[in-house]
Amino acid sequence: MPKYVPIIGMEIHAELKTKTKMFCTCENGYELRDQPNQNICPICMGHPGMLPVANRQAIDWTILVGLALNCKINRFTKFDRKNYFYPDLPKGYQISQYDLPITYDGNLTIGPKDVAIVRIHLEEDTGNLKHGSTGALVDLSRAGTPLIELVTGPVIDSAKEAKEFCQEYQKILRYLEISEADMEKGQMRCEANVSMQLEGRFAVDGNEVKPLLDTVLNPKVELKNINSFRALERAIEYEIKRQTKAIEAGEPLVQETRGWDENTQSTFSQRVKETAADYRYFPEPDLPPLEISEALINELKATLPELPQAKLRRFVSEYQFDPEVASIIVEDKNLAAYTEKVLSEMITWLVALPETEGTEEEIMSKDGKKLSKLVGNWLVTHLFKHLNETKTAISNCPVTPENFAEFLTLIYTSKVNNTSAQEILNEMFKTSTNPTEIMSTKNLGQTSDTGELEAVIEKIVAANPKAVEDFKAGKEASFKFLVGMAMRETKGKANPAIINDLLLNKLK
Repeated sequence: MPKYVPIIGMEIHAELKTKTKMFCTCENGYELRDQPNQNICPICMGHPGMLPVANRQAIDWTILVGLALNCKINRFTKFDRKNYFYPDLPKGYQISQYDLPITYDGNLTIGPKDVAIVRIHLEEDTGNLKHGSTGALVDLSRAGTPLIELVTGPVIDSAKEAKEFCQEYQKILRYLEISEADMEKGQMRCEANVSMQLEGRFAVDGNEVKPLLDTVLNPKVELKNINSFRALERAIEYEIKRQTKAIEAGEPLVQETRGWDENTQSTFSQRVKETAADYRYFPEPDLPPLEISEALINELKATLPELPQAKLRRFVSEYQFDPEVASIIVEDKNLAAYTEKVLSEMITWLVALPETEGTEEEIMSKDGKKLSKLVGNWLVTHLFKHLNETKTAISNCPVTPENFAEFLTLIYTSKVNNTSAQEILNEMFKTSTNPTEIMSTKNLGQTSDTGELEAVIEKIVAANPKAVEDFKAGKEASFKFLVGMAMRETKGKANPAIINDLLLNKLK
C-alpha cells in the first residue's frame, strides 16, 4: 500500500505588548478589553479619512525577534493592504506586509533539526466577534493591536515537532519581553497547514512543495481555533488520520480552513481557503516605505538577551544541572534568573562557613553536581508546590533568593533534616522570615552530637530486644524499625546518617 507522509507548516501570530496600538495612540493592553469598544478611536474603527502612523516600537521589536531567529532583515520594507470583508475588520482591509516583510529567511533549532522560517512580518490585529444566541456582536478593543506573523517552511514532520516549535518560539518571545504570548488569552495563535503527500513523489524546493513526475499534490488544510499546545498537537494528529483515511478511500479533499472542536476532539470545516490573489494586496498608500539602517540593526542586536536554548546549554555545562531539570528552569526567564541568584548566594555561604573548605571555583568543581541536584529538587518539587498552590509567580515569590540559598545551605551542611526543612520552608513562604531564625525559634535544628545520640541508641536497643534479635537473624526490616524508633525519640531532629552508623556499630 502507498505510504503517505505529513507536510506541515506553521503560521503563528503573536500580539506585541507595546504601550500603544499599531497605527494610533489608543492604549494597548489586555486588561483594557473587559469593557467592549471602550479602548478605540476613529482609526481603530476605520472611519474614512483617518491616517495611520506606524508604531516605532513595534517595528524595532519585529527586527529584534528576527535577529533572535537568525533572520535576514530587509533594508527596504513597506506595508500593504490585505483586502477582505469580515465583520471584525472595520476598514474592509488589514494593514499587513506582503512581498517585503521586515524579516525573512531564518531558522529555529528543534531537536536535531533547523526548522526554516520563511518570514516574520508586522501587521495590525482585527477586532473580536462575540457570538450569542441572538447573533454576533463586534468588539473593536483589540483592533489595531500590533501583531507579528511568523511563517515556517513546509518542513515540519509531525504534530509533536509542530508543538515543540511553537513552545520554543513562545519562550523566545517571553525572553525578549515583547509579548506574553498566552494562547488561552489569544495573545499567541498557532495555525497549522497540513497536507498528506505520497512518499517519494514530492520535493520541498525553496520552501515550496513541488510534485515529482506526473504527481498531483493533495490540497492542504489550515487548522484554526486552537488555544493550547496540547490542542494543537491533537488537531494535527487528527487531521493526519482524517486526510489519510479520505485518500485511501478515494474521497476528494479540498483546500479549506478547518476549526478544532475540543469537545469532540475533531476538526470541522469552516470555509474554503483563500489564496494570496483573493486578498488583492497592494502597497499601503497612507504609510511611507521604511528604510532600516545597519546602525539600527546593530543597536538592536546589542540588546539581545541570552536566549532559552543557549541558557539551557549553559545551565547543564556550567552548573551541572540535569538536562530535564534545566529545561524546566529555563522555561521561565525570571525563574532562571532566580535560580542563578540562589546558586551564587549559596556558594558565597559555603565559602564563608567553617565546615566547608575551598574557593567558589573549587566548591563548584568538587560538589557542583550535588549542589545543582539539591537546588533543582527543592526548587522544582517543593518551592513550586507553594507557588502553584497560591498561584504566585516566581517574580513575586515571598522567599527571596538570598533566603532560599541560606535555607539550602542548612540542608547541605546537615543542620536540618528533610522533615524539618519542609516545615521551615512552609514558614518562610508564609512570613518571608529567614530560615536560620525559624530553625532557632521552632527548635528544628538537626542533632548530630554523637554522645547525645549514643544515649538514644542505648535506650532504643534496650527497649526493643525482639527487634534486635530479628535483625541479627537477618531481617533488614527490623533495622529500619529501630532507626524509626530512634528518630521518634529525638522528635525527628536526629541526623539520620549518624543514627544509622551508631546503630550498626551497636548491633555488630
